Amino acid sequence: MMKKVWVVFLTMISMLALPAVALAADAPAVDTGDTSFIIMSTALVFLMTPGLALFYGGMVRKKNILSTIMHSFIIMAIASVLWVLVGFSLSFGPDHGGLIGGLNWLGLNGVGVEPNPEYSATLPFIVFMAFQMMFAIITPALISGSIAERMRFPAFIAFITLWLTIVYFPLAHWVWGVGGFLRNMGALDFAGGTVVHISSGVSGLVAALVLGKRKGYGKEPMTPHQLPFTVLGAGLLWFGWFGFNAGSALGANGLAGMALVTTNTSAAMGALAWMAAEWIHRSKPTVLGVASGALAGLVAITPAAGFVTPLSALVIGLIGGALCYLTVGVVKAKLGYDDALDAFGCHGIGGIWGALATGIFATKAVNSGGADGLLYGNSGQLGIQALSVVVTIVLAIAATFVILKFVGLFTKLRATAEEEEIGLDQSIHGEEAYPDFIGGGILSTYVAKPMVVHAHHTQLETH
Repeated sequence: MMKKVWVVFLTMISMLALPAVALAADAPAVDTGDTSFIIMSTALVFLMTPGLALFYGGMVRKKNILSTIMHSFIIMAIASVLWVLVGFSLSFGPDHGGLIGGLNWLGLNGVGVEPNPEYSATLPFIVFMAFQMMFAIITPALISGSIAERMRFPAFIAFITLWLTIVYFPLAHWVWGVGGFLRNMGALDFAGGTVVHISSGVSGLVAALVLGKRKGYGKEPMTPHQLPFTVLGAGLLWFGWFGFNAGSALGANGLAGMALVTTNTSAAMGALAWMAAEWIHRSKPTVLGVASGALAGLVAITPAAGFVTPLSALVIGLIGGALCYLTVGVVKAKLGYDDALDAFGCHGIGGIWGALATGIFATKAVNSGGADGLLYGNSGQLGIQALSVVVTIVLAIAATFVILKFVGLFTKLRATAEEEEIGLDQSIHGEEAYPDFIGGGILSTYVAKPMVVHAHHTQLETH
């Protein structure tokens, strides 16, 4: 009798387990290879923001290096918190009218270790979230290059917080979110030409114009104070960009490999193009020029990386490097605006060219999920890309201007002339990157300072 009871009991337990087994079989399976690759790509993209801090930090005057680095580092904190609280939900949450995501995933509620098939059938949703967070971190950090050496820190924090909320989160939904209207229209942006580069570059230009020129701009030398930092930063950006673009394939697959190759090819061609243009224009090739050209090539290929062939990447990098040099080396001087570290010249112009180039060179032979471009018989794709560029520019200009004016009602946007003269490191943050003595101000109170002879700067200014 007891044996029969156990048989019945075990049979019932087995029957109860069947639905669970069926559900597990129907649920998307996490792919450990894809997951490992995207976790590594996430780390690579994260490294790009400290790399940007070095890239920008080396190009400012030594009295402003810490304030410039601080911009990138504080954004790493601000953007990370905002993304977890509201950013991911607004960017990728259930669509509302093609304009914004819902509030369903506030605080990452419902974002767990199971895949969300709408975005990836093989990645834990939490990993997809983390990868996208790194883009939200570096994008506003790019803007800081335009307003370096003159924006007050409280105003900067308020501006970046509002800019992420009003510009980045909606734009990310428009282009990448399921239901976003630019995505539905067929706009192609593999890794952030519109979302990252055009938005930040154009916003940077608007911010530079609103703030005005740095004190002494055009009259005093403002040459880079530490070019080795800048070159190291450029190398870290190039390295991290493999995660930026290849990782946007969202899997360890052939498309990721193609994106990696097109990324490196365009960067190399961009470096050569900038160097050649500068050599012809100024009679000397500079290491800053080569680093800047590589960055221009990386920016230009970003929207196209997973849609074009390596040969197309050569053309994209060639034109991108030359266009960005023309903007930085010629146009900026003629127009006289003070885009301090050329966020607009590299990211704005490079991003615009890259988005349009995607509409020219994209081919479904590389990515069947994309579209053919102009060269492959689909002229309409170029029109779609152009419209996405215009939409991004309009949003960036209007929102950035309004945000800055709004922030200006509560706190001063710009440092005073005295603070600029002293340098923002000391006047705003009370720190000094290069104290005359180890121990800085403490020892200098008790020890007489020796005379220090500084070498005369002879570096041609390309930024």
